[in-house]
Amino acid sequence: MLYLASKSPRRRELLARLGVEFEVLDIDVPEVRGEAEPVFDYVRRVANEKAGAGLGLAGEGLVIGSDTEVALGGRVFGKPRDAHDAHEMLTELSGRTHHVITAVTLVGRGSPAQALSVSEVTFAPLDDMQIARYVEMGEFAGKAGAYAIQGAAEAFIRRLTGSYSGVMGLPLYETAQLLGAAGLGPHAAVPDA
Repeated sequence: MLYLASKSPRRRELLARLGVEFEVLDIDVPEVRGEAEPVFDYVRRVANEKAGAGLGLAGEGLVIGSDTEVALGGRVFGKPRDAHDAHEMLTELSGRTHHVITAVTLVGRGSPAQALSVSEVTFAPLDDMQIARYVEMGEFAGKAGAYAIQGAAEAFIRRLTGSYSGVMGLPLYETAQLLGAAGLGPHAAVPDA
């Protein structure tokens, strides 16, 4: 059995696109970056912790854990605390290029397997009114960097290099490769005849 250790409806939607059957595990893992912890190490660690917590609940099977963070100039933009925090994040991202880093971990049989997706996202310059209107919509809640690429914020994006699904929270190419190596999904290795 395959499990997704995530509260995110976006990750559920994305994993379903791969045509695999899975169940959702509602886990709660603190997403706190250690002092001086490099952003890539942080994202990988949290994905591992989510998958491990999920395996602890499931007891058996395969579990996917994933974490997404927005990074700019050494700063990690996690989920905003409130509307004011979201407004500040979007103001800082306005007119600049940032990275969206998503780690995916698959645990269960043998050693854990992990993949990393790194995308570059360039925002158009945004004025205070545009940001205020977006924040009023409430779409920022629970989103790294205070925006949802699959929502109204898509209009802010001048350029994306990388994985659209990775920016949403679960990079499908990387996830399909992990599942295929584990014998699941459309990319599973076909045994020799």
